[in-house]
This record gives sequence, C-alpha cells and structure tokens, in this order.
Amino acid sequence: MRSFLFLAVLAASASASILKRITATNLPASAFTPTKVLPFSDAQAGTDLVGLNTTQSTSPFGGAQGAAVSAAEAACSANPNVRIEWRSYSTSQRLAFISAIKCLMAKPPSGNFPPATSRYEDFVRLHQMWMPNIHGNPKFLVWHRYFLWTWEMTLRDECGFNQPFPWWDETLDAGNFANSDMFTNTNYFGHLPGPDPNGNPYCIVSGAFAGLTCHIGPGTSTTTPHCLSRMVDETLTAQCNSGFVNLCNSRTDYASMESCSEGGPHAYGHNGIGAVMSDVSASPSDPIFWMHHSFIDHNFRIWENADPARLTTINGDDHFGNPLTLNTVVTVADIFPDVTIGQIMNTMSGVQIGDHTFCYRYSY
Repeated sequence: MRSFLFLAVLAASASASILKRITATNLPASAFTPTKVLPFSDAQAGTDLVGLNTTQSTSPFGGAQGAAVSAAEAACSANPNVRIEWRSYSTSQRLAFISAIKCLMAKPPSGNFPPATSRYEDFVRLHQMWMPNIHGNPKFLVWHRYFLWTWEMTLRDECGFNQPFPWWDETLDAGNFANSDMFTNTNYFGHLPGPDPNGNPYCIVSGAFAGLTCHIGPGTSTTTPHCLSRMVDETLTAQCNSGFVNLCNSRTDYASMESCSEGGPHAYGHNGIGAVMSDVSASPSDPIFWMHHSFIDHNFRIWENADPARLTTINGDDHFGNPLTLNTVVTVADIFPDVTIGQIMNTMSGVQIGDHTFCYRYSY
C-alpha cells in the first residue's frame, strides 16, 4: 500500500512538473519577426553595397597615448584569454558555463531595464531597447562584440564563472545544427526540433533551460510572456558555411564585410534556429544566442587578422547616418562603462575597462 501511495505521489509530481513546463504560451511562428537575410548570390553580386559609406577613419592614437596602447597590447599578448571552441571544451567547463547562465537567470534584475524579471533579462531588454540602432548598420559588429564581452564579464563577476569562454564553429555544423551535442545532450541547451505539423515552433522541454519563460519580446513587446521555443530549418543553417564566411571576409573594408556578415551567416543562423532566436529584437532570450554571436565575433576577428590596418580603421554610417569613427561611443547602458570603437576594435588591445582587461583571442 505504501509503495502504491509513493508511486501515485511520484506520478502526480511528475505530471505537475510537465504542466509547469508548458504553462507559458507557445507563440506561433508568425509572432516572431525574422532577421533580414542577404542571400549568397546577392552577396556575390554585391547588391548590399549600393550606397554604403566606405570612407575610412583611421586610428586616433598617437604620441604618448600610442605608446601606452602598445604597452597594453604587449601585456595582453603575453597572457591573453583564449576562447575555446565547443568541441574542445571539457565536460566540466561546459557544465560550469551552463550553471553560470542559470545563475544569472536566478538573480533579480537590476531595476534599470524594466520589466526584466532577472539579471539575465536585463541583457535581453537592453538589446531590445537598442534596436534598431545596433542592427542593419555597420555598428552591428562592434556593438555586439562589446555586448558579448560585457555578458561574459558579468558571468564572471556575479556568478563566479572562472573557465575559458566558449565559442561555436558553426561551419562544422552548417546544415546539421540539430545534431550538435549542444542540443542533443540534455545537460546543455535543450533540443532543436523542427516545426510542428502547422509550421509552428515547439516549447523547449529538455536541457538546462527546459520550461523557460521569456518576458521580453517578441519584437518590441514587454507584455507577452511566452515559452522559449525553437523550430529549426536546416536549409537556413546550411548558410552558416565556410564558403559564405570566406566570401564575407574577402571584402577588404569593414563596412562591406559587416554588411555581408550581418545579413549572411549571422541572419541565417538566427532564422535557422527559429522562433525566439529569429526574433531580431529579443533573440538573447534564447541562451544559444551567445554561442551564435561568439561565431560571428570569431569571423570578425579572423577578418581583422588578415591585415593589421583593420585594427585601426573603421567606416560606414550608424543608424542615424553619422559616420563611424574610432572615437564613436559604444554603450551598454552602464552595465559596463562606455567605450570607443577604437578601444575594442582589437580584441588584444589590453585596454582597461572598469576592473577588467579587454584581452582575448580565439583558439583558431
């Protein structure tokens, strides 16, 4: 009798757990505004380059300031932080990373980004608030570089994350995202299903973020709680291939390369994962956002590595039509101090930002 009662209680508990996971609304695919894409053929033809400002702005550093920059770079080069590709990331490092993300989700919001419900959602709301200033123009890459680094430093400061930061080489999974162990291993990001029979996404009920409710988005909404959902389209993820990356990186000025990267592999990665990730404004609600943007920042860094002059030049106009310069300010709304583009153009600059040194490279 006791065994029967125990099993009955266990079954009821399991049913309650499942119900808890699916209480948030599962929004239809039509609720999410996909990221604008640049087809490969259009990138080849350069149709996105019409009207682009390609006038270069060069490094503002010189004299004693230039010497200080060189000294900081030298110190950074001697001991940089190295971002490790997921396949080389140990199980303990993976679990520590996932645990740190969940820690940020469990922390209360700062109160500076209402109606965020957690410290994690502070970042989602910031991204939503800054739209469209940070998308659809050349500020995209440099802003997201700083956004990603700020998020990493917050994991370290507020959740004790002390492992190397990971990155994801999507070219190795292009057209086959769903079979990456980031999604198939239930300790990590949760499954990546295709659409349901009606062409809509599924709520994520596996992995570390099963049952997650998103309170920011879709679009500009802050009053539409919904489940973390996905609906993979591998014909889109297939565009995150090395050929597309190499085409973008063959462009010789920043604004031209940025346009290709943003509309190409970046957009196709977001839309390929689908649903919450495809929502250009609130896509950081899906924790896989950070892995995707590590890939985009990696491609940016590889482009820079091809010519040292690319570390000290910038071009293109921001959303308001103002030409970007190396003195243009990049802000994350006081989560971390404002910086200039010149300070973060080189990930090995070694500049001091708050209590942290901006100093990292990728494992390859």
